[in-house]
Amino acid sequence: MSAAPEAITEPLLETPLAQQRPGPSAPVAFRGALASGVFSTLDAELGALTTAAGVFDLGYLTSLRITGADRVRWLNGMITNTIKALPEWHWNYSFVLNAQGRIQGDCNVFCAPDTLFLETDRAQMPRLTAHLRRYIIMDKVELTPVDGRTVIGIAGPKAAELLDALGAEIPEEGAFTTTSVNGTEVILVHAHSPLVPRFELLVESDLLGRLWGALETAGATPCGVSAMEALRVLEGTPLYGVDIQEKHLVQETGQARALNFVKGCYQGQEIVERVRSRGNVHRALRQFVVENAPDALEPGRGIEVNAEGAERNPVGELTSLAHFSLPAFTGALALGIIRSEAIEQSLPLRHSGGAVRLLDGPPALQ
Repeated sequence: MSAAPEAITEPLLETPLAQQRPGPSAPVAFRGALASGVFSTLDAELGALTTAAGVFDLGYLTSLRITGADRVRWLNGMITNTIKALPEWHWNYSFVLNAQGRIQGDCNVFCAPDTLFLETDRAQMPRLTAHLRRYIIMDKVELTPVDGRTVIGIAGPKAAELLDALGAEIPEEGAFTTTSVNGTEVILVHAHSPLVPRFELLVESDLLGRLWGALETAGATPCGVSAMEALRVLEGTPLYGVDIQEKHLVQETGQARALNFVKGCYQGQEIVERVRSRGNVHRALRQFVVENAPDALEPGRGIEVNAEGAERNPVGELTSLAHFSLPAFTGALALGIIRSEAIEQSLPLRHSGGAVRLLDGPPALQ
């Protein structure tokens, strides 16, 4: 299974959860931090996430507090989604672009009263912060790292039911609220949920153990980052630094939820609009079934046309891979970039180990 390349050179720190509730093996490097790779087995954890409820570490996420009178106008001009039209107590997903329309990173933005919060992973935050600071000229804007709190998640068909039983007020998808979970004060986020309901819980770090224990006692299965990576591949969600790189254009990622075409000017908008007006891209990020898949991907595993006499020139590349043994699907799934003509012509595909089949959407869980 792939993991995001680390973009920082300082020694990685363990997440608060890895410090307080370590897994059975040494933590693994993931998205700029050290987190537990697995708590029990990958199949058991993925089973909980897809049929019941799993609780997991999101301590690799970090946030910037954005304040000042110009914060809304300034940030609206820096990212691909709308900030001016984002209601309080709601959030959205965005890309940060350079002037050439190339993706510098991705983030979630939360609109709280008098404050915006920009959330991304620890591998991206130093570079994104430096990029954003360069564009504070005469603007009344301040960027401040948020310390003293961490994030855990809960996902699965029974996640909302479990949170409700612990007394939480559950917001609609795309919203967040302050609430209490079994007596612990949290900020509860209804997160993006392509396959199963998903929630994030922001909590003071010194209250983390109590909150995790309450969720586990209520029936949530502890899950490591290996299971969360498998769920990400299953639902078809790309990861910046792995599936999405700086070389890619926004529309190639398939992440329409990161775009707003009526928000006004922002950095890189000219390229985004030019691609939109032409109505096509030369490559696209898609999901695949992979036969005879390796245990893990080596960099640059190409996708070729699987036809007699076809030239052995890659028409794409696999970027993330996971193996599954679920009631509804057994096998290997991958994410990858493929040229548009291969999609349009429904060309048979292969990798070095066997056939590759393009999917129109994630496999059904039932």
